[in-house]
Amino acid sequence: MQVLTPAQPTMNHHHPFAEPLAPLQVSIVVPIYNEEESIPHLYQRLTEELEQLAIAYEIIAIDDGSKDRSFALLHALAAADPRLRVVRFRRNFGQTAAFSAGFDRARGEYIITIDADLQNDPADIGRLLDKANEGYDVVSGWRENRQDPYWNRRLPSQIANRLISVATGVYLHDYGCSLKVYRTDVVSNIQLYGELHRFIPAIASWQGVAVTELPVNHYARQYGKSKYGISRIVRVLLDLITVRFLLSYATRPMQIFGLFGLLSILFGTLTGLYLVALKLFLNQSIGDRPLLLLAVVLVILGFQFLSMGLIGELVVRTYFETQGKPIYVVRQELNPPPARSEQE
Repeated sequence: MQVLTPAQPTMNHHHPFAEPLAPLQVSIVVPIYNEEESIPHLYQRLTEELEQLAIAYEIIAIDDGSKDRSFALLHALAAADPRLRVVRFRRNFGQTAAFSAGFDRARGEYIITIDADLQNDPADIGRLLDKANEGYDVVSGWRENRQDPYWNRRLPSQIANRLISVATGVYLHDYGCSLKVYRTDVVSNIQLYGELHRFIPAIASWQGVAVTELPVNHYARQYGKSKYGISRIVRVLLDLITVRFLLSYATRPMQIFGLFGLLSILFGTLTGLYLVALKLFLNQSIGDRPLLLLAVVLVILGFQFLSMGLIGELVVRTYFETQGKPIYVVRQELNPPPARSEQE
């Protein structure tokens, strides 16, 4: 493997934990929720692989409100290894919030995300980094031989991947694979909400980043239970609408709301003129016609769309002119970096 050049110390002004970056090459972000059986094996395999690659690294484990012994195991591991940083949420905020917390704290030149359930293979990290070192900003893992049930896991995932690719214009076989490599400066400019973590490559595409994918190993779950079900399809579809809007109209909401508004007013006005013509020239009664009600509703709806567009413009300007708040609440953090006052 080609050895990555350590990142030069820089300032990260975006996140609330901004500080001079240490010369770390890789930050591993691992969201964890009730994975007590997997944690020891994952930690061993991760550290063995990273040490074999001979790169400077840190592991940021996010305990997303686990109710089992996950945090106790992480606490013991972090006490013996300062390269393991642990963030404990007060409750379960979801995988997107866990990724966001890890991104906020990452100090490496590259951020690698990986699931804690041992279905991803840490041995693929070197290949993904090699690919990123070719000049790619995002390298996404592709579970080409996915070891999951077909009807409730693989089939919905295939449909979702196709929809996401078509809607966003960023074509990937496997958006749902957590094993990905990002350049830190790419994700540092992305605010995550809801369930948007799987859409990061698409959301980042507005920056003009280079995205590629690489087949990776995938194993059947050995411990615990899957946290995902077929109900996730609904959330993915709703988030897809959000992402499509963010990619196309996030900075210009009036373009979409105004278009609907003008079309609605136009059709309402034309319908009204048609009814007026019937009354004036053919002396037909129009008071009891459903078309009259439709014309009125279309015009009112059109002005409502225009109002929503104006409000959206104000919200966008407020969003870009103020600093966003984190979407998580931290209960406890182990081995945090030195505070700014201590560095000074």
